[in-house]
Amino acid sequence: QVQLVESGGGLVQTGGSLRLSCTTSGRTFSLNPMGWFRQAPGKEREPVATTNWNGGSTYYSDSVKGRFTISRDNAKNTVYLQMNSLKPEDTAVYYCAADTRLNYGMAYVASEYNYWGQGTQVTVSS
Repeated sequence: QVQLVESGGGLVQTGGSLRLSCTTSGRTFSLNPMGWFRQAPGKEREPVATTNWNGGSTYYSDSVKGRFTISRDNAKNTVYLQMNSLKPEDTAVYYCAADTRLNYGMAYVASEYNYWGQGTQVTVSS
């Protein structure tokens, strides 16, 4: 059974930091793009950050650029999202995703990803 399990979410004050982890099991995603997406109440799911298979190429949305960092450790089957200088507008459910239809490349939008985790809540208080 293929699983992507997010952890590390929680409640933090404005300006604080959180580190999200996404651990995969059931198959390897070491050659595939992976990404973090988020969805706030009443809004569509949006990309936050994505990475290619080895972390050599990354993408960040304008809203998080300079504050968030995506990384991956293929030996540990884990993708991370380090979130610094958090703002109330970062409040959302954060999802990890993998695109197994593509090796070595990059994937940027939710429709490209075919494996998803269950999400972890991040709440930033003002």
